[in-house]
Amino acid sequence: LTHPDSIRAMVERAYRAGFNTLIVQVRGRGDAYYQGRWEPRPEAVDRHGPGFDPLALVIQEAHARGLGVHAWINAHLVGGLGGLPTDPRHLIARRPDLLAVPRELARELFTVDPWNPRFAGSLLDYALANTDRIEGLYSAPSHPEVKEHLYSVWMDLLDSYALDGLHFDYIRYPNPEFDYSRGALERFRTWVSPRLPPERFEELDLEYRADPLAFVDALPGPWGDFRRAQITELVQRIYLGVKKREPDAVVSAAVFPGAEDAYRSRFQDWRGWIQNGILDAVAPMAYTPDNETFQGQIQAAIEAAGPQRVWAGIGVYQNTYNGTLDKIRLARALGTRGVVLFSYDWAVSEGESD
Repeated sequence: LTHPDSIRAMVERAYRAGFNTLIVQVRGRGDAYYQGRWEPRPEAVDRHGPGFDPLALVIQEAHARGLGVHAWINAHLVGGLGGLPTDPRHLIARRPDLLAVPRELARELFTVDPWNPRFAGSLLDYALANTDRIEGLYSAPSHPEVKEHLYSVWMDLLDSYALDGLHFDYIRYPNPEFDYSRGALERFRTWVSPRLPPERFEELDLEYRADPLAFVDALPGPWGDFRRAQITELVQRIYLGVKKREPDAVVSAAVFPGAEDAYRSRFQDWRGWIQNGILDAVAPMAYTPDNETFQGQIQAAIEAAGPQRVWAGIGVYQNTYNGTLDKIRLARALGTRGVVLFSYDWAVSEGESD
């Protein structure tokens, strides 16, 4: 989405190949690949001048060919591994107090001013040391202003563009080691207070004065419930906001393929979202080169959500050409509503003459 010519080529390729929908990443790392009200545009887009609107061009080109366009929005991943953003409008620079903290840094950063460069710098250093587990810096899911900001981003997109759907990604915690930010620990203390006998709360509160992890360490079950509730609350609010404005717009989400793992380790209750009618479709990220593993993950997703609400996510980057075709056939045989190939860039990065 960084050049008008590449956008036109992408739409034309997808059309000629027989695809019917484009899911385009318009919020990558707390930025806007469109004319947005709330976040800065990346430099690669801005260099073409204010008249270049990647999303508007995608929609124009795609709708002219009968293709649908869904806005792909990364929720809580707001910073990459290439360094901290310098644009003062970026969330990391503007509101570092809205960032999630891993358990390993919780005690160290509890008393550090978030505007002290050490705060965000420590989070980046941690991410760089744990690239096998996380992909950058994340926003704090329990913070009310994070929820409000993401809701505003979604509604701005919906109100400004003729979209056919909107797609959640990173609508989860990165792993069980997040979010141990000071704000999250304080909000959990408040949340759990009425759920405990007064004497138990007083006991933990006394410990909390010496150790900010007192409540979360003593109450792992409620701590998981609290984190899960933060994600579900945002999904529900956004879903209802979308449907109030555009009832026909499809709301989908990229999810971890193992529903139980997603529920317990990512606090992503996508089974509940489908069952409670606050999500139209899930795209399980069944990214594997192994056909048997892929088939098992998609079958499990169908059992949890029903075939008409499953778009089988295929990791093109992990597969050969034939491996990708095999998985499309398997997904069709299982009866999924469709398939999602991740991603276009990977599919055309090598062997373009093929």
